[in-house]
Amino acid sequence: MAAAAASARRGLTPAEAAALAARSRYRVLGSLMVVLGLVGLWLFAFNVPAGAVSRFGLNQGGATTAIQLPELVLPTLPTIVVLMVISLGLGGYQLWRSFGRWSTAVLGLAILCFILAFLTWATADKSINLAGMLKNSLLRAVPLTLGALSGILSERAGVINIAIEGMMLAAALTGCVVASAAGNLWYGLLAAILTGALLALVHGVLSIRYKIDQVISGVVINIFSVGITSFLSAKFLQETFTNLNNSGTFPTVPIPLLSRLPFLGGILFESNFFTYAMYVFLIVVHVALFYTRWGLRTRAVGEHPKAADTLGINVARTRYVAVLLSGAMAGLAGAYFTLGSVGRFDEVMTAGRGFISLAAVIFGNWNPVGAFGASLIFGFADALQGRLAILRVPIPSQFLLMAPYVATMIALAGLVGRAQPPAADGQPYEKG
Repeated sequence: MAAAAASARRGLTPAEAAALAARSRYRVLGSLMVVLGLVGLWLFAFNVPAGAVSRFGLNQGGATTAIQLPELVLPTLPTIVVLMVISLGLGGYQLWRSFGRWSTAVLGLAILCFILAFLTWATADKSINLAGMLKNSLLRAVPLTLGALSGILSERAGVINIAIEGMMLAAALTGCVVASAAGNLWYGLLAAILTGALLALVHGVLSIRYKIDQVISGVVINIFSVGITSFLSAKFLQETFTNLNNSGTFPTVPIPLLSRLPFLGGILFESNFFTYAMYVFLIVVHVALFYTRWGLRTRAVGEHPKAADTLGINVARTRYVAVLLSGAMAGLAGAYFTLGSVGRFDEVMTAGRGFISLAAVIFGNWNPVGAFGASLIFGFADALQGRLAILRVPIPSQFLLMAPYVATMIALAGLVGRAQPPAADGQPYEKG
């Protein structure tokens, strides 16, 4: 409204104002590409030993069925210069002519060039297992993607789910305990999913039936989950019942033929149950939301519940179903931390991943595919800080540990455009 009023005062029609805003945004994106190129040359190109080479491993470490590739060896300085010149060229063209609707994707390409230049500089006369780092990035993105799918399912129906973090944490505990007690990982997985669904039911009752502020309801569940899991872990699992904190993890299962692919095979198709479940649910949730009657009704309830009610859609029931599915997905994400990663529970082991999942929802514009891309970015930032610590890059360790959270803040700052949430997101519905 404020933007429309300002446009009216300047004598611009809405279409002209939108075009002006688009041109301004395109110029900003072009300037960012140019800045990335210049900063990259300044930081990296002038701090490289003469004749240095960078080595990148293209094979997974340990046992793998993928076809092995030779190590990639690149001259450090020329590689950095080429990558930064590409960024400068993209920025120059963006400022001159603009890539139009592809501008955001081109900015992503410029950022990728900057990251590759940074990795090339960091590995000068050293080596890094690129395939291993990308595999680690994918694994770290798995709980973020599942958590983001949880947020999308709920918010597409108009219910904000701040409680993803608490649902994940509680599910991680119950999944570990049940799997340890039963000696069966599948029982633990089922318990984790049910735990997430149960907390989601509480959230649904509070926010849908009693119309409590949805953010407050989610925060209460988060506080409860942190408190109860920390108490149970410290009081019982760490001392008295240590046998209930040893669930084990799902084994790695390579997919025949696909896991043999060089480079990508070991990254994408040689993992455990949770990675493959992420692939499946990405497709299922996307198709269900955008290509089924249920998805159309769910999105209608999230956009305009009164109109949906007028057409005979039960708004409350639709929201309850979406919230319960959201909780089940958060439970699956939480199970990853114990049953898919370390095989035991530690206090606050989710470490804010539920909140990063919410950032991925916004970054991905409430779309499963976009949220997956955002999760990969956050996962890569998380994996990168570990690799750089091994390479002893002259950057303080505190800054390296901040990397995934800095990436989250940059995403939420709206660098790639303004996200559009469902119109009725967070609004309780009063049947008229």
